[in-house]
Amino acid sequence: MKTKLIFLLLSAVLVLAACGDKKVEEQMTLLDHEKNEVTFPQEKPTLFFFITTYT
Repeated sequence: MKTKLIFLLLSAVLVLAACGDKKVEEQMTLLDHEKNEVTFPQEKPTLFFFITTYT
């Protein structure tokens, strides 16, 4: 049962990865905690962390 679940999960990830675009056409711009715009470079892969706090 566990191996079937792992196989199903891996196949779903493979299908979702195949459906994505190879490259983002436009720049991605987000706001930081001080409301400043942050733009991510498109030339190379970028890893960013999204941390939220609830008060």
